[in-house]
Amino acid sequence: MSRLQVVSGKGGTGKTTVAAALALALATKGKRTLLVEVEGRQGIAQLFETEALPYEERKIAVAPGGGEVYALAIDPELALLDYLQMFYKLGGAGRALKKLGAIDFATTIAPGLRDVLLTGKACEAVRRKDRNGQFIYDCVIMDAPPTGRITRFLNVNDEVAGLAKIGPIHNQAQAVMRVLKSPETAVHLVTLLEEMPVQETVDGIAELRAARLPVGRIIVNMERPQVLDAGDLELVRTASRTALAQSLSSAGLGGGQRGQNAERLVGPLLEQAEEYAERYTLEEEQRSVLSELGLPLHELPLFAEGMDLAGLYELATELRKQGMS
Repeated sequence: MSRLQVVSGKGGTGKTTVAAALALALATKGKRTLLVEVEGRQGIAQLFETEALPYEERKIAVAPGGGEVYALAIDPELALLDYLQMFYKLGGAGRALKKLGAIDFATTIAPGLRDVLLTGKACEAVRRKDRNGQFIYDCVIMDAPPTGRITRFLNVNDEVAGLAKIGPIHNQAQAVMRVLKSPETAVHLVTLLEEMPVQETVDGIAELRAARLPVGRIIVNMERPQVLDAGDLELVRTASRTALAQSLSSAGLGGGQRGQNAERLVGPLLEQAEEYAERYTLEEEQRSVLSELGLPLHELPLFAEGMDLAGLYELATELRKQGMS
């Protein structure tokens, strides 16, 4: 099991929900996990129904198996202050720079600096050990940026290491890339069984592989329940309207004289069946595209009434059943 698990996906696919469920699934096996947010949306706090996360590691859940979930919302400005203190011992001078607006200027203007700080903070948590030499966290889960920019986000330290040939910046960037390009890391992509998210997943995997970043698994989220299988759909296509009306009438549906109401039901029912058949065909096509990528494929159910904390635990249970913990 990789110690840094990065979760990305096209916007709207539920990558934050999957990242949170994965952290819970690991904690249920007794592991201490850190769930890291890098986009400043406070999505983790909303899912766990807690107050907004500060820039500190805070326990947000204790799983039934005895494990714990900690969470961290990384603030690039404060991460830069940590960086300045760690490598340059600036201390109060760094805080003075923040008051003057230099920190905000640096993280906004300097190309890639924000991503360097975000990935660096997560990798530091992966490597951190206690006094006995044991890792503080068994696993770090990162709720990462969307698929369209995940490769550049993770690979930015390689670019920085190439620009800064010597010194602490170069060494830090190299240390981060050693984690990100090692078996310690796995990048999971979340998608829906729809054409655009699947295509973005295919493109994202190609980019990650080209950058020699370790691709983990594909998670199909919000899978809708199967109502009719291929055999049922074939029966709907071939059965006559009269036979269907008679079947409805025999079942006591429709009522009316000579099954006239049942006949009126046939049209709307067939329209619904046709819509379902179209969606079923599309989903099977997209599932086939994903299967051809040669990666483990997991599918999580749709919660029609929305996601809450109880649903999050249900997803964690499903991930454990499918071997993702």
